Amino acid sequence: MAPKSKSKTPQLERAYEFGGPLGATAIVFGLPVLLHTFNFACNDKSGCPAPSLLHPKSLDLATLKEEIGWPADGIWGLGSWRAFGWTLAYYAFSAILYRVLPATLTEGTKLTNGGRLKYRFNAFNSTMFTLAICTAGTVAQGAEFPVWTFISDNYMQLLTSNIAIAYALAIFVYVRSFSVKPGNPEYRDLAAGGHSGNIMYDFYIGRELNPRITLPLIGEIDIKEWMELRPGMLGWILLNCSFVAKQYRLYGYVTDSILFITAIQTFYVLDGQFMEPAILTTIDITNDGFGFMLAFGDLVWVPFMYSQQTRYLSMHPKTLGVLGIAVVGAVLATGFSIFRLSNSQKDTFRTNPNDPRVAHLKYIETKAGTRLLVSGWWGVARHINYLGDWIQAWPYSLPTGLAGYTILSAGSNAPDALKLIDGREVVPGAAEGWGMLFTYFYVVYFAVLLIHRHGRDDEKCERKYGEDWEKYKKIVPWRIVPYIY
Repeated sequence: MAPKSKSKTPQLERAYEFGGPLGATAIVFGLPVLLHTFNFACNDKSGCPAPSLLHPKSLDLATLKEEIGWPADGIWGLGSWRAFGWTLAYYAFSAILYRVLPATLTEGTKLTNGGRLKYRFNAFNSTMFTLAICTAGTVAQGAEFPVWTFISDNYMQLLTSNIAIAYALAIFVYVRSFSVKPGNPEYRDLAAGGHSGNIMYDFYIGRELNPRITLPLIGEIDIKEWMELRPGMLGWILLNCSFVAKQYRLYGYVTDSILFITAIQTFYVLDGQFMEPAILTTIDITNDGFGFMLAFGDLVWVPFMYSQQTRYLSMHPKTLGVLGIAVVGAVLATGFSIFRLSNSQKDTFRTNPNDPRVAHLKYIETKAGTRLLVSGWWGVARHINYLGDWIQAWPYSLPTGLAGYTILSAGSNAPDALKLIDGREVVPGAAEGWGMLFTYFYVVYFAVLLIHRHGRDDEKCERKYGEDWEKYKKIVPWRIVPYIY
């Protein structure tokens, strides 16, 4: 059915973000380098960080290459056709599960061209099915289960494979976006901020709002929604599990710290997938085009950057004990409670403002016809849910402690050293504290991300509500952290 409205695609309404074309270019070419740098600088051969990096004035390139495990065949060793092939098989398997497993069919929000897209949701079922297979394999073969050994043994090559796929996907949707025509029957549309006319910026930010593709035997897939909650999120869990298995193979035991992080991050992913329909109201779906930013973020950044803590702990185990688990657990519970309760309150108010749980809340009636809460959780800060989300990030990093380690050869007999099964020894040494650059990076990055998201949302609401938004900001002055920011 053709859309009733044939209005033109909305023009760019906001200024450049992310530093404009120069910032976009730096991100597009810089992020892959950053992830590979993390892999080499914090490694399982010499330490985290590599010893030579602690003495930059006397840095010797040949020594550094040996310490970080630089491939013998140079940059060509960063990838392999075998890893790339299995990565493609992983995506294909996810697509098959998307088609064959039970799913919920849901309509998205109304688009500017008047249409509504239909979505098929079963990411939770797909993940549980995959994890059931991996659980059975682990029960049968333990830490030597081929999935776990392949991931940890080919980590660098898998990283490169997913980077290549992200680039290819971003190029595909960018080129294809030029076929979008006003009034098309598929409700295809361009993102408001994604067609500035600058090639690099538009490639990064994403031109088409909701690109879709129809695959043989699989059917239609909404690329943006599918990538957001499927391969990368499940990949995050699988990477964590592979590092748990690696710790067992290296030491003969598994510590509570790595199990705790794996468990809570698995819960985070499953919770998001279980609530998959809620993604339809997020800024990623309603406003952002699908370009390199989301392709790389979904397929590479999330699984490989977010699993840095378990990767670290696989080589440098930490035991938290009952008290340590209780402390980080309390931090997690606090963040999750704020995040879940605030979002639940907002969703309940939107769905049924007369619900007894929210009927007492105060609000502003806007000229746009919607209501803005000014009491309850949303009277504390304009994005109080972001505070809860950020607090939840800390338990991912806290179990790594004062991170940093150096790997010594077998027979070093260093005091208080952790001994691997192969005889090597692991000590904090001069690296102690410096490893936090890797294990706490997520906390800093996530804070920057949430502040940026708030800025984008504030700009969007200012355009939508006008003077009502200014009135709202006077009543609720704090952005994310009450009395601070």
